[in-house]
Amino acid sequence: MASPSQERGPRGVVPRGKHWGFTVQLYSVRSGASWGHGDFRDLADLATWSGRDLGAAFVLVNPLHAAEPVPPVSPSPYLPMSRHYLSPLYLRIEDIAEYAALPARKRDRIDDLGKPLRAASGTAALINRDAVWTAKRAALDVIRTMPLSPARNAALTSFRASEGEALEQWATWCAIAEVHGPDWRRWPSPLADPRSAAVAQLRRELTDRIWFHAWVQWLAAEQAAAAHAAARQAGMTIGVVADLAVGSHPGGADAWARQDVIVPGVSVGAPPDEFNQRGQDWTLPPWHPERLAAQAGQPLAELVDAATRRAGGLRVDHVMGLARLWWIPAGLAPDRGTYVRYDHELMGNVLAAGAARAGAVAIGEDLGTVEPWLRAFLAERNILGTSVLWFERSADEMPRPPGSWRRGCLATVGTHDLPPAAAFLDGEQVTIRAQLGLLTRPEAEERAAAAADLDRFLTMLAAEHLIAAGTRPSPAEFTTALYAYLTRTPASLIGVSLAEAAGQRRPQNMPGTTDEYPNWRVPLANGEGDPVLLEDLPGQAGIRSITAIL
Repeated sequence: MASPSQERGPRGVVPRGKHWGFTVQLYSVRSGASWGHGDFRDLADLATWSGRDLGAAFVLVNPLHAAEPVPPVSPSPYLPMSRHYLSPLYLRIEDIAEYAALPARKRDRIDDLGKPLRAASGTAALINRDAVWTAKRAALDVIRTMPLSPARNAALTSFRASEGEALEQWATWCAIAEVHGPDWRRWPSPLADPRSAAVAQLRRELTDRIWFHAWVQWLAAEQAAAAHAAARQAGMTIGVVADLAVGSHPGGADAWARQDVIVPGVSVGAPPDEFNQRGQDWTLPPWHPERLAAQAGQPLAELVDAATRRAGGLRVDHVMGLARLWWIPAGLAPDRGTYVRYDHELMGNVLAAGAARAGAVAIGEDLGTVEPWLRAFLAERNILGTSVLWFERSADEMPRPPGSWRRGCLATVGTHDLPPAAAFLDGEQVTIRAQLGLLTRPEAEERAAAAADLDRFLTMLAAEHLIAAGTRPSPAEFTTALYAYLTRTPASLIGVSLAEAAGQRRPQNMPGTTDEYPNWRVPLANGEGDPVLLEDLPGQAGIRSITAIL
C-alpha cells in the first residue's frame, strides 16, 4: 500500500495510487444489535462490508477519545477528557470474552439492560449517551464478576504494564471523578496535584475502581484492534483511520496529568471565516509552546503513538495547530483572540516520525485560515492535506477545476461542521443558520449569495458533463455528481461522507452553538429523516450510486 519516503528526516507514509473510503461519525452508525450508539463491532462490520464488497481502502472515524466516567457525558467527540484513551461507549458488550461465560441469569440481566437501547436504534430519536453509558456501565459491573482466565489475566497485566503511568493516571482520575465529579479544578485542593500525598492515599483507597477503569480500557483496546484487523482482512489497504482532536477538556484527565504544559485561563478556537462568521471558541486549553519544545514535543509523540496503535491512518484535526493556534483569553469573544506560534519544525517532525513508525498515513485537516508555506511544509513530510469541494476556489470564486487540485490530500465534498450536500441545493444551510442566529448579515443577502454560489457549482458540474446543462438535479443526483467530480481530481484519497451518501440533510454539528442545536447527537438517517441502520446500507440507492463511480 505505501512505504516511508527515503528522503532525509522524518517522512510520513505515502499512499500508492488512489483510494476511497467512508468518513463516519461512528456513534451515529447503529445496527440492530448496538445499544443506541454505534460501537466497535459496527465499525468492524462497516469496514468489512465496504472493503470486501465496495473496494473501499479505509474508513475514517470521528475521535473515539475517552469521555466522562459518570453522566452527564459530553456529546462532543472533540471535547474529550483524555485523548490518550478510548471511550467505552463504543464497547460491544456481547463481544467481551467473559460475557459468554456468564450464567444465563446474568446474561438475561444484561439483555434487559440493552433491550430499550437496541429498540432506540430503530428510531430517529437523538442519541442519548447518558442512557447508553448508564446501561453499559451496569453491564460491565455484571461482567466483571466473572473471573479472568489465567491467559486473560496475563494479557490485562501486560496491558497495564505497557501503558504504564499514563493509564494509572487516567484510571486514578476516573476513580476520583466518581467521587468528586469530572472536573479536577473543582476537587479539594490537595487533589489538584497528581503527585500529591492526598492522591497517593486515594490510589490506595480506590484500588478497585482504578482496576475497573484500567480493565475497561483494555477491553476497548481489544475491540478497537479487532475492528482494524477486520478492515485489513476485508482487503482494505489502509484500514481504520483514527481522528485526533485539537485538545481535551480543561477539567479532564489530560489537563490534570499534564499541568506542566497546559495553559490555564485561555482556550483555543478559530477567527471568523466565511461559514463561521462569529469565529469559534472550542473551550480547549492550549499547550505552552516553550514548555512543549523543552520536552522535545513528547506530549504530541505520545498521542500519535496511542492513536496509531490500532489504526492504519491518523487524521489530525486543525493541523495548523502544529505551527500556530488562535488563543482566546477567558471571558472574551472568539474574534478577540490572537495567534500564538509553535515550533512547527519540531511538531511536524514528531507527527511524521510517529506515523512512519506505525506505518500509518497521516492526514492534516488544513482548513480555514492557512498560511501557504505550512501546506508546503507538511507536504515535504508526506503529511496529506484536506481539500473540501466547497472551499476549493479559483480567483473568480468559481470551483477549482479538477486538474488543478493537489494530489497529496484527502478530498471530500464537505466536513462534519457543514450541512450535507443535499441541504445546499435548496438553501437549507442558510435557513438553519438563520434560525440559530449565526448570520452576520441580513438573511436576504445570505440567501442571494448562497443561490449565486450554488449556480457556480451547477455550472461547474454541467461543464464537466456530470449533470445536464440548464436542469435542476435532485438532491441524490447533485450529491452523486459532486463525488463524481472528486474522482476527476488527482487527490490520493477521496472521503465519502456516509451521511451524505445516505441522503441525510441534518448536519452533525453547527459551530457557534451549544444547546441551541443537538450537536453530535443526530443518528444516521435518509433524506426523509428516517433512521438508516448498518443493515440497511447495502440497499440505499444513494450509496450504490456514489460507490459505483468510485
